[in-house]
Amino acid sequence: MDVYNIFFSPTGGTFKVADTLAKALSEGACHQIDLTVWHDEMPRCDFRPQDAVAVIAMPSYAGRVPGVAAERLSRINGAGMKAVIVCVYGNRAYEDTLVELHDIAEKAGFAVIAAVAAIAEHSIARKYATGRPDEADRLVLTKYGDAIKRKLLSGDFSCPSIPGNRPYKDGMKAGPVPQPSDACTGCGTCAGQCPVAAIDTNDAAIVNKDACISCMRCVSVCPVSARHIPLAALQMLEQHLEPLCSARKECELFV
Repeated sequence: MDVYNIFFSPTGGTFKVADTLAKALSEGACHQIDLTVWHDEMPRCDFRPQDAVAVIAMPSYAGRVPGVAAERLSRINGAGMKAVIVCVYGNRAYEDTLVELHDIAEKAGFAVIAAVAAIAEHSIARKYATGRPDEADRLVLTKYGDAIKRKLLSGDFSCPSIPGNRPYKDGMKAGPVPQPSDACTGCGTCAGQCPVAAIDTNDAAIVNKDACISCMRCVSVCPVSARHIPLAALQMLEQHLEPLCSARKECELFV
């Protein structure tokens, strides 16, 4: 059974979760379809629905699927392929992310047969869920892959009950916008890797605040660690998240 790993992962945490699950499911080739930096052309998707399954993984931004990720997924024709949807969150809550992802995937032509909620290091306040997914998470996700595989092999293609609300909660409001420090070399990596092309290609200090989704991609890819969010903004966010993120949350499977 081939696996198509479809993901939006600005800082890499969502990909780590999806990759672990995809490898547990795969008995053949594992095809990667990265929606993170994809501005114009659709990636090539030669799906074989009869003998393959898709893993569709998205981060949870304030309890919702990021709008740009939702739009890019909607442009792929699932052609009836069975799909496992995955939401990855920074140890706070995922709220309506899974149910929204279910709706987007089904509308795109995928048939959802399982869902997973998993934890990765918080993309902004990295003191929360640091190092996750960790080894314990990877063991659990591998077991989830085995359980999903057994369901597929049994011929049960039913959709499980997925938590969340319709209508969905309001989306994320404007978040902190990273800026370069004096260490910036002007290499342009951040601009080239920004999922929404919010950074000026000629001057990394110029950011379209209306376009920025606070995904921290620019922070994670900077080769000299020269991008950051203002310290005051980070401290305020950490203080807000402390009662919500301090206790370890665990992965969940809906099958």
